[in-house]
Amino acid sequence: MKSTAFVATVLLPFCVIAAEPNRNVIARGSYANSQLQFEKNKTGRVAFMGGSITQMNGYRPMVADWLAKRFPKTKFEFINAGISSTCSTTGAFRLKSQVLDKGRIDLFFIEFAVNDDQDAGHAHRECIRGMEGIIRHARKAQPNMDIIVTHFVNPGMLEQLRSGKMPLSMAAHEKVLKAYDVSTIFLAREVADRIDSGKLTWKVFGGTHPKPAGNAVAAEMIDQLLTAAWDKPALKEPSPHAVPWKPVDSGSYFNGHFLLPAESANDTWKWHVPDWKKIPGGFRSNPFGGMKLLTAGKPGKEATLKFKGRALGAYVLAGPDAGTLEVSIDGGKWKRVDLYHHYSRGLNYPRTVMFASDLKAGEHTAKLRLSEKSNLKSKGTAARILQFTVN
Repeated sequence: MKSTAFVATVLLPFCVIAAEPNRNVIARGSYANSQLQFEKNKTGRVAFMGGSITQMNGYRPMVADWLAKRFPKTKFEFINAGISSTCSTTGAFRLKSQVLDKGRIDLFFIEFAVNDDQDAGHAHRECIRGMEGIIRHARKAQPNMDIIVTHFVNPGMLEQLRSGKMPLSMAAHEKVLKAYDVSTIFLAREVADRIDSGKLTWKVFGGTHPKPAGNAVAAEMIDQLLTAAWDKPALKEPSPHAVPWKPVDSGSYFNGHFLLPAESANDTWKWHVPDWKKIPGGFRSNPFGGMKLLTAGKPGKEATLKFKGRALGAYVLAGPDAGTLEVSIDGGKWKRVDLYHHYSRGLNYPRTVMFASDLKAGEHTAKLRLSEKSNLKSKGTAARILQFTVN
């Protein structure tokens, strides 16, 4: 069954699907499992994970609409696991609760190239550990899951690509995708190619958070990939995807999960829903409204946490008054961890900070306290922890 073009009302002449192969639609592996599920079993669960580009009304609903039209007799469930500002590190730790625990996932779309670059400012190693954490965990938990990763783009990355350089986050993610035989929708390079050929402008594309025309380019490329994969007869039985015996980085967060911080509460550290109206900085009620956090405003009693794993961190909301944590694991030296982020100035910004990532496997005890000294740009000493992150 041939696919139709996406959302024709937003497609401009430069969005016409090319007849020749597209070097930016990089097909790897198989999508036969999702094809079987959608065509023969008539049900499908499709998840999307990323930052604001995924959370927004962009490429995600376009792809969902296309899938529903291609398989009109299939009952779909679409999961929006996009959370603005979050990077692949946070994604690796929220994967279990926000995607895998929803049930069998047939097709999984991921995007984190932009947020790993401009939000997290990750080094190559952290880009690897986050993306591999997501993909290896997903494939180990659900071997039949089909996965596609899309590289979106910001102005700095676009300029690098146009000058022949590969942005750091994309290079790191590609190393993981090649190892796990996962396809790439290289939207960033497609945009660069079209701009260089005079077929597109950055303004028409829409910027870091694309306009409908820009999101249609991404959706169109996904159409190309899946149409080619699904134009073959469906399998009779699902076939598990192979998982490399050795990870790209043994410290990748592929055992990542959240650990609720409620038990760490005491006289200094409160487990409650903060009164956000009295807290400086913007607050995103979606998805954080009504959520309990472990909070402390001033130095005082230490919080204690017992965990099992090789890595520990915290998923926090860091606002204009974000402080500095001091962390000691198994009675070791106290380590300072600055919670303040350059986006904290006007926003209670969601981010994951890692306290330790290469511990011996096993049980550990961590102690946390607030430092009396904060980032020079901060207006306070507060900590607000959504979840502890354990790998």
